[in-house]
Amino acid sequence: MSNRPRAILVIGWIFITVGCITLVAGLRPLVDADASQRIAERPVEYGLMLVTRIVAVLGGAFMLYGFNWARWLIVVWMGYHLILSLLHSPFELLIHTQIFGAVLYFLFRPQAAAYFRGTRAESPPMPESSGTDRR
Repeated sequence: MSNRPRAILVIGWIFITVGCITLVAGLRPLVDADASQRIAERPVEYGLMLVTRIVAVLGGAFMLYGFNWARWLIVVWMGYHLILSLLHSPFELLIHTQIFGAVLYFLFRPQAAAYFRGTRAESPPMPESSGTDRR
C-alpha cells in the first residue's frame, strides 16, 4: 500500500467532521416538540437529510482507508450538493462549484489515484509449489 497523500487525509477528515457535526445538529430537533411536528409532516425529506450526512461520514472514513468506491461516493455526494445549490442563491452555487472543483482536483491527482489503486490492487501471495505434482 502506498502512503496516503496529505490531501486525502484532509478531505477525509473534513467530510467526517462536517458529517458528524451536521448529523448531531440534525438529531437535536427531535427533542423539541415543534420541530418534531415539522419532521413528522415531512419524514422523507428529513430522512434524506440524515442519510446524506451519514454518507459524508462513511465516505470520508473509508476514503482514509483507501477504498476507491469511497472516493466516488464523495464525488457523488458533492455533485448532489452542487445540484441542490442550484435551488439556492448564486453565491451558494459559486461556493459549491469551487469546493467541488477542489475536491475533484485532489481526489483524482496521480498521487491519489495511486493511493486508491494500491490498496485494492495488491493480490495475496500465492503459495509456492514444492515441485511435486499432487494429482
